[in-house]
Amino acid sequence: MKALFIGGTGTISTAIVKRLVTELGWEVWLLNRGNRNNVIPEGVHQITADIHNEEDVSEKLGDMTFDTVCEFIGFHVEDVERDYRLFNGRTRQYIYISSASAYHKPAAGYVITEGTTLANPHWQYSRDKIASEEFLMKKYREDGFPVTIVRPSHTYDERNIPVGLHGKNGSWQVLKRMMEGRPVIIHGDGSSLWTLTFNTDFAVGFTGLMGNRHAIGEAFQITGDETLTWNQIYATISDALGVKLNAYHVSSYFLAEAGKACGYDLEGALLGDKAVSVVFDNRKLKTAVPDMCTKVRFDQGVRKALDYIMSHPECQREDPEFDEWCDRVIVAMEKAVKSFTGSLE
Repeated sequence: MKALFIGGTGTISTAIVKRLVTELGWEVWLLNRGNRNNVIPEGVHQITADIHNEEDVSEKLGDMTFDTVCEFIGFHVEDVERDYRLFNGRTRQYIYISSASAYHKPAAGYVITEGTTLANPHWQYSRDKIASEEFLMKKYREDGFPVTIVRPSHTYDERNIPVGLHGKNGSWQVLKRMMEGRPVIIHGDGSSLWTLTFNTDFAVGFTGLMGNRHAIGEAFQITGDETLTWNQIYATISDALGVKLNAYHVSSYFLAEAGKACGYDLEGALLGDKAVSVVFDNRKLKTAVPDMCTKVRFDQGVRKALDYIMSHPECQREDPEFDEWCDRVIVAMEKAVKSFTGSLE
């Protein structure tokens, strides 16, 4: 079996490529700009190109055909329109990576299935994913384009710790605040439900859909089965660090408004995603891929990630701007509380 990945070196796709090559014996090709060749397993073939240069990509593909083409960096409908022109008639299956953030926020119920309405008034990123899905399904219905839609939720690997709120340099500054005993902001009251998936678990579900005839013309969400509150997520991280969590809860709406001044899109990331309780019903995926299950619990995944991050200084990227912003939010909240309580005395 022969697969082409557009991208192929990100958090999710790296684990998939590794599984295909080392465990399943696929012939794997990557089409990207070649900026992260150090994470590519031995035996993977490379096409160095910018996917946005359609003419150059078409020339480099020549007469190649594939069993599966996987699009990991398609964020706008123009991207999938281009892919349709490039790969229609060239592949038996085209898998598009959408997003679970495309589901309605908040949905009518917290249990999410593939049939849950797609609508996100808070996040343009999600609306672009929805538009891309709609184009591809139209091409499937009208032209037989062999599309499969995949909707990941919060997937992580050994290079990062998933948190609800962070700055432009990732989660290290949050970990640093934890280790220093400083207040760590948790959105809302921390009781909303969330699902985190380690990338090697995700890879099992994804590779099970590749070449699977039952996946053509269908959408699948791929997540783990473990559901945690955000309070539990942060407590698990602090336990792994061996420190006491100094949690500071702040309204998601307040954070979204406060973030605008510093260029943080927290309306999308929080109100359009993480602030809403979600529990994913994965029965459809498990029917198509019986091997799918959670093998890496969050407490195990956190420790894997911490071991890697602590031994790789390049992962410890400080973010003084975000750090200052957190302090400003906390000071503003404290002043508001004091102002209110003082007026009652």
